Amino acid sequence: MFFMPEKLANRLLPKHFSLIRAIADYCQLSLAANALSITQPAASRMLAEIERHVGASIFARTPKGMEPTAIGCALARRAENLLEEIREAAREVDAIRRGLTGTVRVGAVTGGAVAFVVPAIQALKTEAGTADIHVEVAPSGPLIADLLSGQLDFVLGRIPAGVDARQFNITGVLEEEVDLLVHQSHPLANAEDLTMADLVHFPWVMQAPGAPVRQALEAVFVAQGAPIPSNIVNTTSLLVMIAMLAASNAIAPMSREVSDLLCRQTKGSGLLQLDVRQSIAVAPYHLISLGGKRMSPIATRMRELVIREFDIRRRG
Repeated sequence: MFFMPEKLANRLLPKHFSLIRAIADYCQLSLAANALSITQPAASRMLAEIERHVGASIFARTPKGMEPTAIGCALARRAENLLEEIREAAREVDAIRRGLTGTVRVGAVTGGAVAFVVPAIQALKTEAGTADIHVEVAPSGPLIADLLSGQLDFVLGRIPAGVDARQFNITGVLEEEVDLLVHQSHPLANAEDLTMADLVHFPWVMQAPGAPVRQALEAVFVAQGAPIPSNIVNTTSLLVMIAMLAASNAIAPMSREVSDLLCRQTKGSGLLQLDVRQSIAVAPYHLISLGGKRMSPIATRMRELVIREFDIRRRG
């Protein structure tokens, strides 16, 4: 006897679909029962109940195990989507209950955005998929100004000279190292153990004077007794830097996290890191929030996840 579709829909419950999916995955009733933390007799009774509701066999027992029938295949295929919808609904309800809804606005220097903010966003989205997340990537000066004006919940950056640090909550000491990037067609692409004097006469593309990365780079030129390059294009745009590298023999200093993303994790970028003798280290940056300001639950959770990334990096 077959039920009308609407009657069948009322009789099949999420636990039924969980069992169907588990049997289809494991091909053994005992393994499926174990995966669902129920006894094998309970799983057997539930399967019999499902087949009564459907009015047909769901699985056939073969020497290889339990194989789904045509109806079983259809139900197993639908089960995964249905169960994911249920899990997503549960996550959304939990996010609302915990206050993990609404908007969070984060600012970060480029290296901090790649190293810490992106992984934290991925983690937050698994907990609160509807969270509205905004990320501003900029130098520390504008970020701190936006933090003070209330446009950002917290930032990863440095406190500019002349700004009173006592008004902030400051967490973590985050080191930043710099790589020098060129296009793979650059004359120095395959050179080894380069000194700064080897790089002086090439064009450069970098942030404007006073930016921490540029200050660190200029300090290395001075330390090695080499003149500071004069042929420089000034920009804060990563896209402009990449375009300049692709179109010329320019050299661009970038934080290690961005460098690895472009040269190691992105296929076909055509960029590579120069083999430079001396390391280039930038002044540390921090996680900075405004003292005395109460953050929303969603912003607080995002901040916690960023700090968790700090701990992972430190242990690694």
